Amino acid sequence: MPVDISKLGKTSASAKPPTAFLFECSELVPLNTALAWQRQWQQHLFAQPLAPQAVWLLQHQPCYTLGRGASEANLLFDLNNPPAALFRIDRGGEVTHHLPGQLVAYPVLDLRRYQTDLHWYLRQLEQVLIDVLAVLGLAGERLQGLTGLWLEGRKVAAIGVGCRRWITQHGLALNVDCDLEGFSAVVPCGLADHSVGRLDQWIPGLTVAEVQPLMRQSFSERFGLAWQTPDSLVNQAVFAFDESR
Repeated sequence: MPVDISKLGKTSASAKPPTAFLFECSELVPLNTALAWQRQWQQHLFAQPLAPQAVWLLQHQPCYTLGRGASEANLLFDLNNPPAALFRIDRGGEVTHHLPGQLVAYPVLDLRRYQTDLHWYLRQLEQVLIDVLAVLGLAGERLQGLTGLWLEGRKVAAIGVGCRRWITQHGLALNVDCDLEGFSAVVPCGLADHSVGRLDQWIPGLTVAEVQPLMRQSFSERFGLAWQTPDSLVNQAVFAFDESR
């Protein structure tokens, strides 16, 4: 059943409005579906500026995405025969690869509640990742002039965001136990001189299921989010908005 998101933002006069809804998907999510969720929630916040924010934690079916203005020269395959679905989307950054074993976070946040500064926001997303890795005993690293997170010179997380009227979409992708072979079909993030890594190379046997609660906690602490998880949505493998609205 499609969800009427206008009802999710309503509370009684005596109740404190929830800070953010957290949606955690147990099944692989097609990229277009996740994009529709974010756009719909963004529109919801345009219409109701005091409504709750939202964050999705999920894994994608295999695909490649190109950001705004990204160069197709960073695709090392025939555009007419891509090894997985290919999308050009409205985020910043170059090409990246999504696949199972990679934990993706999509925050739809109103930066007017924090700082209206995209550079600040990108650094906060990096810090979310640094905090997650620190709990695992790993020292995540920033590289001067670049966005994302590295471990011992290998890029383990990509960040690419979009923002309209200070309300964000897109987010970050952390490689946990994914197959890295698909990254060889592109120049990830346009950085030919930087290799890609995944966390289980440092912590053998680590899984997304173990990292996801750490990501949830890190987002909550970094952005002061009090999670709300509607009972009617928690166990749904696919969360759907009514696209006809």
